[in-house]
Amino acid sequence: MYLTSKPLAALFDMDGLMLDTESIGIECWMEAATALSVDMPRALAIGMIGMHYSKTDAYLLEHLGSTAPIDELRAACHKLYMERTQEPIAHRPGLNDILSWLEENNIPKAVCTSTRRSIAEHHLRAAGLWSRFHFAICGDEVTHPKPAPEIYQKAAAAFNFPTESCVVLEDSDFGVQAAHQAGCKVIMIPDLRPPSRHSLALNIPILSSLSEARDLLTQAR
Repeated sequence: MYLTSKPLAALFDMDGLMLDTESIGIECWMEAATALSVDMPRALAIGMIGMHYSKTDAYLLEHLGSTAPIDELRAACHKLYMERTQEPIAHRPGLNDILSWLEENNIPKAVCTSTRRSIAEHHLRAAGLWSRFHFAICGDEVTHPKPAPEIYQKAAAAFNFPTESCVVLEDSDFGVQAAHQAGCKVIMIPDLRPPSRHSLALNIPILSSLSEARDLLTQAR
């Protein structure tokens, strides 16, 4: 059995795992590209799921070429995204189930997101989630973003728990890699992007919803 004991803490990604932001983000990239007459395949936008914002420029430059208006594209996408996420964003299926179970079992929770704090806090507050977590570590508060393990190492240290006693819930390959390198137990619930061969090779639970993740946690002793 993958989880032989109940975790001491649960560490949650945000985008695509708790909040249905990934589909919004993809549409914003596509609309920005269309407005700027940039030929941007949808698969290219999906490839940025879970990617830290500091890495997107290099990724786009690699795939779109040096003549692409990267700064304008990023700015247009950001403007669209901020406009469309002012209202509360829908929860991903099963989120309340797993949060309630963790609370009933006195297992503390933290958010570990690549999104910068100002945006992450807005989204979590608007969605009624902020008060349900002990703290958040955000993308502008780490030196080495996902897929580096720093964010999960910092969260475990903040709880004063060893990383191996923490369970991480992630939807992206970048996040899974970060959590695995940190030594945490990892449960993957993919959203728009299926798991990579690398994630599959880790032999971690790959589930279809957070409700299934809750069911898996209930089996741990």
